Amino acid sequence: MTKTVTLTIDDQQVTVPEGTLIVNAAKMVGIDIPVFCYHPKMEPVGMCRQCLVEVGRPAIDRATGQPVLEDGKPKIQFGPKLETACTTPVSEGMVVLTHSEKARAAQKEILEFLLTSHPLDCPVCDKGGECPLQNLTLAYGPAESRFLYSEKHHAEKHVPLGDKIWLDRERCIQCGRCIRFQEIIAGDPVLSFYQRGRDTDIITHSDPPFDSIFSGNTTDICPVGALTTADFRFGARPWEMKAAASICSLCPVGCNLTFNTRREAKAGGKVVIKRAMPRQNEQVNEIWICDRGRFNWHYVEDPSRLTHPLVKKDGKLEKASWSAAIEAAGNQVKGNQVLVVASGRLSNEDLFNLKQLADGLGGEALLYDSLPGGELTTRYGVSAGTNLGDLGAGSAILVAAADLYHEAPIWYLRVKAAAERGANLVIVNPEATRLDKYAKKLVRCGKDEAAAKVRELAAELTAAENLVVFFGRTADRNLAEDCAALLQGREGRANNGLIGVWPRANDQGAWELGYKPVDPSTGSGQALAQAVKGKVVYLAAADPAGDDPQLAEALKGAKAVIVQELFPTKTASLADVVFPAQAFTERDGSYTSGERRVQRFYPATPPLGESRADFAIAAAVAAAAGLEVEGRSALLVMDKLAAAVPAFVGISYRKLAEVTEQWPIVGRGDLYYGGTTYENRQGLGVQLNVSTFKRSNVVRGRAL
Repeated sequence: MTKTVTLTIDDQQVTVPEGTLIVNAAKMVGIDIPVFCYHPKMEPVGMCRQCLVEVGRPAIDRATGQPVLEDGKPKIQFGPKLETACTTPVSEGMVVLTHSEKARAAQKEILEFLLTSHPLDCPVCDKGGECPLQNLTLAYGPAESRFLYSEKHHAEKHVPLGDKIWLDRERCIQCGRCIRFQEIIAGDPVLSFYQRGRDTDIITHSDPPFDSIFSGNTTDICPVGALTTADFRFGARPWEMKAAASICSLCPVGCNLTFNTRREAKAGGKVVIKRAMPRQNEQVNEIWICDRGRFNWHYVEDPSRLTHPLVKKDGKLEKASWSAAIEAAGNQVKGNQVLVVASGRLSNEDLFNLKQLADGLGGEALLYDSLPGGELTTRYGVSAGTNLGDLGAGSAILVAAADLYHEAPIWYLRVKAAAERGANLVIVNPEATRLDKYAKKLVRCGKDEAAAKVRELAAELTAAENLVVFFGRTADRNLAEDCAALLQGREGRANNGLIGVWPRANDQGAWELGYKPVDPSTGSGQALAQAVKGKVVYLAAADPAGDDPQLAEALKGAKAVIVQELFPTKTASLADVVFPAQAFTERDGSYTSGERRVQRFYPATPPLGESRADFAIAAAVAAAAGLEVEGRSALLVMDKLAAAVPAFVGISYRKLAEVTEQWPIVGRGDLYYGGTTYENRQGLGVQLNVSTFKRSNVVRGRAL
């Protein structure tokens, strides 16, 4: 049991775990101590001195070793000097004064000193409105400075640290947060201090510059406007923007995002997305996102997006009304076996309705561009209560045939952190990855040897109390099965299970809903080519014709082709009917992450043109074919889904919206503490349970 310590902060008694720093103990009871260099996700360095407070401790009788009593209470002795709240751990009976005259005077003087070298850029600085230095100056700073304005330090502005991040040198207060984040959290030590004194500067020493997929996080935790993104610089003021909660759609991690939007004259009065920011979920992405999730959302605003339905007439696709397009599609599917081919870019609600369409017409639903053995994750996947942040000494992690840094960057961060906490990290991969240096064992082998190597590691891995296994895109069926075999007997246990490093955000949702696999890069691509012949093929968020000329030819032999898409793809050009789909930023829905966590996203911008949500399109076509499929709202579709699919039992939009207190406390009024990240008020998601039934079949000598 964790030992606790009781102390008093500003006349408020606090009980916290032993070893807690004063700044965090205060935060736990709603007392804010100003900081610049300190960040709750990193070890303290005490560089800026902004958090100076008065600290008193019980006087101890040297003869008895007991506290000296005064009027029946321990006598408190205050030291002659102030102490930094970010480096001082609490102790029993401690008394802390954060707003005493002495503490406030010191905090004021530190701010005055910082401002001697800081430019008066507030009217034009991107950080204005959410700037810790600006906010703390107003709350704690001096009314006027004793230093001469003409003696302010001047340095080069608008210096590119890389193609995504800009540095304004004279705004930098040398807190070192960016340097420490890159070294400690990201594991990419590509920034450092250069020069000394007032000439101290931040430089990048990697080639290419600022070579890190996590670079954007440094702009969030920078307490001034020194680091800004090329994507957002001079884009908008914080108070001009609205916030919409979302989930990143670019990989299976399921990072929680907030899209900031505003209506712009230069966009013709449309509401546009200005930036993507992290939203806290300590069980998923903590308070970080990768640069891909931060910057690669612009495709949703691409002018080449489909905006209205198209129907083929005389061999040419022509603009049509929704009613005409639905009627045309309904006539094509009615009375026919329909082959649905969809990708994990779609939401759970979309995939559910599309499968209902296929099942109702006696067809089947295929998951496009999928990993071999992916369905094993529905039986051996991680279950409710799993948190990679809990893994450490006594746990084992196997990463097989995957490069987490590039395929699922936030999983890389969390696996790296688990290894640093003592987890036994084993990597089986044909090529070097950035995660290798944190592994206790590296196995280099080709694709054909990987399954045999995993079997050799079985005894070591299964001896661990907890075991999590990742398998990725270069895995074959044999490797997937051997990874699953390691987890026999652990089904349903928290912090144990199989995780697929899928190419898309909701491949796991497709597996849970019963989709069958198809991978165009393997022999199954030929199987798909055979499967489409003479059938009505319904494609959603999949472009097989654009990926493989063989499949393009095969689609020409289909009885009919119906497409739901964002863009006029090669496959869409071959279709008889094309429906314009809404992007995930224009609608609501849910994804199931690779960790089997169902999470909801919300609309950030109005739909483009006449586009509709994929689940609604599928429901309309089903109705035209005489089937009853819910299509009025994503919420109602989820209710149907939860009632029909055992893995989703008990899940509802109300359940997905539930939140609990998270640590560290971020995203509220004190942006100086955790950085510019958003508090999670819209839901932490729900992790699915796995079925614990025993399978009777045996795969290569193993009961799976």
